[in-house]
Amino acid sequence: MTQAIPKLVTHEEFMGWYPNNGVQYELHNGIIVEMAPPTGDHEKVVGFLIRKLTIEYDRLNLLYTIPKTAFVKTPGVESTYSPDILLLNLDNLENEPLWRKQSTVTQAASVPLVVEVVSTAVATTEGTSATRCLTNWRDDYYDKFGDYEEMGIPEFWIADYAALGGKKFIGDPKQPTFSVCQLVEDEYQVTKFTGNDLIISPTFHNLKLTAQQVFDSAL
Repeated sequence: MTQAIPKLVTHEEFMGWYPNNGVQYELHNGIIVEMAPPTGDHEKVVGFLIRKLTIEYDRLNLLYTIPKTAFVKTPGVESTYSPDILLLNLDNLENEPLWRKQSTVTQAASVPLVVEVVSTAVATTEGTSATRCLTNWRDDYYDKFGDYEEMGIPEFWIADYAALGGKKFIGDPKQPTFSVCQLVEDEYQVTKFTGNDLIISPTFHNLKLTAQQVFDSAL
């Protein structure tokens, strides 16, 4: 018995297909993935971090914004992500060929910072009848980590408030961990923050925020 190999989809095909049905989709290595609705705890953490970041870039008079929905098309592979938080540099959007029609950025100069909040969800692969249980820490710690790094995004946060990541990422025993990935010579250098550690951000040097405050925002 042979299993049909799903047709790989390009970014342009993905965006042309994308339905207006209120469901969120991403393109992972050429395969359309339906993302399950986020949990309430996940959304509380996202909202908390957006509020803190907005305060910081307003205070510094930076021409940044955080869109409600936007995409990052990564280089090399047909992957298009919709990050939990995408900080955009408004000064560079005029150089983005896909921004006006597709709300898509392709250049690291447009993305000072990207944030993924780790959660467990159920997702389906579009075009198949199979449902796969997606513990998306693997997407965040492996796939998106590598793709954002290759793209050259200078700073990437992983907020693992529920301690879902692998032990090599958040310790043994597992504990809630906030990871700041800073691009140094084309590679991410990762600093981990737990408990009452003060988060150190290369982009926002005066950020007054502890890891525990982020974790507590889910409560």
